[in-house]
Amino acid sequence: MLDLKLLEYLETFLTSHRRKRFLEVLAQRTKHFTVATEDVYQLHNTSAVMRSCDVFGIQELNIVEEVNSKQIDREIAMGAQKWVDLNRYHTTKACIQDLKAKGYQIVATTPHASGCDLIDFDSTKKSCFFFGRETEGLSQQVLDQADCFLKIPMVGFTESLNISVSAAIILQHVTAQLRKSDIKWQLTEKELIEKRFDWIKKTIKDYDAIVERFENNTNN
Repeated sequence: MLDLKLLEYLETFLTSHRRKRFLEVLAQRTKHFTVATEDVYQLHNTSAVMRSCDVFGIQELNIVEEVNSKQIDREIAMGAQKWVDLNRYHTTKACIQDLKAKGYQIVATTPHASGCDLIDFDSTKKSCFFFGRETEGLSQQVLDQADCFLKIPMVGFTESLNISVSAAIILQHVTAQLRKSDIKWQLTEKELIEKRFDWIKKTIKDYDAIVERFENNTNN
């Protein structure tokens, strides 16, 4: 059970600017869209994708580590690892099953498949955008399970973009479209409160001791 009195108490340990900033950022957060990276080899690419998720208000990033397993590069993520929730999966199958159970359509991002251009994408549908390895792209498993294919129109000699660049372009477009729509894309009240607790825990020192002191004072 979420204790709102405890939340109010914990927020007194934040500056007024930080409290205001948390609320401003959370008001723009969404789980309507999410992102999945599949066995990305270059660590800086996954870290940069996480940074883009934070910038464009995507609350969750899903990482498949069936082949490659590495830690987020904190310098490239620029602190985004504190604010974006990371879901790790050992297999692509498990990731897809979990996302579909949560109601997401699987969107395979690839320049080679016949699919819709980014400008024509229906942003009202709850979607997870899959990005594959730097050289091989998405696995056949993702392509077979995909509900739709999405591509960024290109008119130059180069036929592909770095995955972190692709993710930034796609997320900027779809989130801008989403915020123009009438659908309820924001976090639920419960999710908002949970994230306020989570972000406070990651911000203030001696969090556990402060909570224990509050509980002791409440019970006495």
